[in-house]
Amino acid sequence: MKTKADIVRDWLVRYTGRPLEQWGKYILLTNFGSYVDSFATRFGVEVLGRDRPMQSATGAPGTPGANISIVNFGMGSAMAATTMDLLSAVEPEAVLFLGKCGGLKKAKLGDFVLPIAAIRGEGTSNEYMPPEVPALPSFRLQRAVSTAIVEHKCDYWTGTVYTTNRRVWEHDEKFKDYLRQIRAIGIDMETATLFMVGFVNSIPKGALLLVSDNPMSPEGVKTGESDHYVSENFVKKHLEIGIDALIDLRDSGESVKHLRYE
Repeated sequence: MKTKADIVRDWLVRYTGRPLEQWGKYILLTNFGSYVDSFATRFGVEVLGRDRPMQSATGAPGTPGANISIVNFGMGSAMAATTMDLLSAVEPEAVLFLGKCGGLKKAKLGDFVLPIAAIRGEGTSNEYMPPEVPALPSFRLQRAVSTAIVEHKCDYWTGTVYTTNRRVWEHDEKFKDYLRQIRAIGIDMETATLFMVGFVNSIPKGALLLVSDNPMSPEGVKTGESDHYVSENFVKKHLEIGIDALIDLRDSGESVKHLRYE
């Protein structure tokens, strides 16, 4: 276990219970076990890792879900960074994060946010690159997601999201004033980390975020009731769009890394 490659090849299996040869090259990331269960039901495959930190499923060869995997890595920037490090063991062609975010401007519950960049407020990514390096998605991947959204007859917001390690801040007016100043469209706990650590590991990466709350007002703070409403009404479409975007990339045969800046 002298090299990073040695470590991640062992740890990815240890964290997920899934052998390396059972991973697809096109990978969906989520914070929720229900997404993995829905994916497994759609493609008739088994969920592995129910006794591990991460649960996953992979479409079977010769089926519509072939070469696509989904993994629930939990919550927070530390786990996001760990996941992108571990996934370097399988050298993915594309990794798409299906996360939830708080809407900071006009976005309402159930809206989609397709981020063009993320502000690194979490600190974790500073362990990988200097703070001034921007956290950006892969353009080709975000373009595929945009196309899939339109094909599903949906719309989306685009802009910059702010990623923070702080979970309970909705009461803090000073912090909310800061969020207004930076003009971010949404706030979450993983996107900037995933973009930056994906960049470090040469993994094409993107994100499609589902607005789950409007935390800038007391009435919009997430509750058990509002979270249930979002899950019941919008999660299915969120997952479908993510799957269809990766299928489009897989079947196009195009490299997501073909642009010069990558």
